[in-house]
Amino acid sequence: MNKNIKKIAIVGPESTGKSTISRLLAKHYKVSWVPEYARYYCENLVADYTLQDEVNMYYGQVALEDAVLAITESDFIICDTTFITVKIWSDEVLGETPQVVLDALPQKPYDLYLLMDIDLPWQDDPLRDFPNKREYFMEVWHKELQALNANYKVIGGLGDERIANAVKAIDGFLGRT
Repeated sequence: MNKNIKKIAIVGPESTGKSTISRLLAKHYKVSWVPEYARYYCENLVADYTLQDEVNMYYGQVALEDAVLAITESDFIICDTTFITVKIWSDEVLGETPQVVLDALPQKPYDLYLLMDIDLPWQDDPLRDFPNKREYFMEVWHKELQALNANYKVIGGLGDERIANAVKAIDGFLGRT
């Protein structure tokens, strides 16, 4: 596995277009894409999720990312979210974060985070829970990224403008301006 592959993470509160933009960016740059494991996992839950489910989602996200890193020919990959989401949801819904996640946060950094702004209209989805807490979660994302001393940019705009802003941020990061 090429250890020099850069990881660009698309993160943010619910309903900010992370999955859509991450797929579009991967297509634009012709690079590998890591989907959000938690979405697949939660679609199959038959009860409220538990701390063990959060641990499972952490391991699933890391495994997907490792699998993509092992086979990619690209200089960088696009990740649809990261396991920081496990920390944020665990803290909010369960009142604690699994220790394995806390231990991994500083050990598995990403080279650039694109934090999707909450300027998109809310889209209902059975897996989304907090339409009235978007501002709160935006602040939580800022706090979590700052705690990691992460390199991140907030990406706003509607439609093509949002994609163009994300491309501009990535091009700047890659030195392609």
